[in-house]
Amino acid sequence: MSRAVESDQHVSASVLAAYSYCEAVTGSQARNFAYGIRLLPTPKRRAMSALYALSRRVDDIGDGELALDVKAQRLDDTRALVARIRAGEVHEGDTDPVAVALSHAAAHFPIPLEGLDELIDGVLKDVRGETYETWEDLKVYCRCVAGAIGRLSLGVFGTERGALHAERAPEYADTLGLALQLTNILRDVREDALDGRTYLPADDLAKFGCSAGFAGSEPPAGADFAGLVHFEVRRARALFAEGYRLLPMLDRRSGACVAAMAGIYRRLLDRIEREPEAVLRGRVSLPGREKAYVAVRGLSGLDARNVSRQTVRRRV
Repeated sequence: MSRAVESDQHVSASVLAAYSYCEAVTGSQARNFAYGIRLLPTPKRRAMSALYALSRRVDDIGDGELALDVKAQRLDDTRALVARIRAGEVHEGDTDPVAVALSHAAAHFPIPLEGLDELIDGVLKDVRGETYETWEDLKVYCRCVAGAIGRLSLGVFGTERGALHAERAPEYADTLGLALQLTNILRDVREDALDGRTYLPADDLAKFGCSAGFAGSEPPAGADFAGLVHFEVRRARALFAEGYRLLPMLDRRSGACVAAMAGIYRRLLDRIEREPEAVLRGRVSLPGREKAYVAVRGLSGLDARNVSRQTVRRRV
């Protein structure tokens, strides 16, 4: 459960300004994420924006044009900032609005800030150009950059009092993060290849004749690219099915937020499955009206109820 959260009249102008900055970053840089968190009550929405803004900073360091040693130093500096936030050493007058907002959020929600250290560990893997031989190897990376975000978010959402098996909520949040990240990897396979990055496991690439990579708009000659994509889609669907068990444990609006964000990515997965080679020609995305439909569906609680019914059927 979340700790009590202050109303606006008890939040200082400097903290409100810091949150406004984080919400602007979120709205301009993460449309899917922003679509989901708009369903949350204001204190939770602000806290999620603060988490996103710090996470975005970490990602931007990893994806930027700086020299590798400079990136590593910037990531170390960010880790030191997280340590200051955890220790309660960031004050409202600090010149870093993201630090101010996240420090306030962490004082009012039980956010497991060590998840941000895991995110930094994952981005360091990107900086070092690590690749992954097996799915088990890739899972370690995905847990750092996405599973950790799921667990951080759960600190803001909290669980409903009396929710069955609530002790497993962090596990389900982590698994849902893996599902989202694997979907991202499939969507961005060409973009990542052009940046010199390969995330899909080497043994999967070899199995489907795709070891040559994806630098072009067509699959490698003789490759079963569709087979590879369908294989990874099935893996992502299994992760979604497990992670969705989190939904009945959340309050209505938090569940709606998670259902909306996850629903958008599940629909992306559907599109990728229908036309695998589309990811080699450009970024696959959903139109705004479809995202709005997913948000309404999430707010209705339909996904959470479906998960609850399926869970009951498994027990019978």
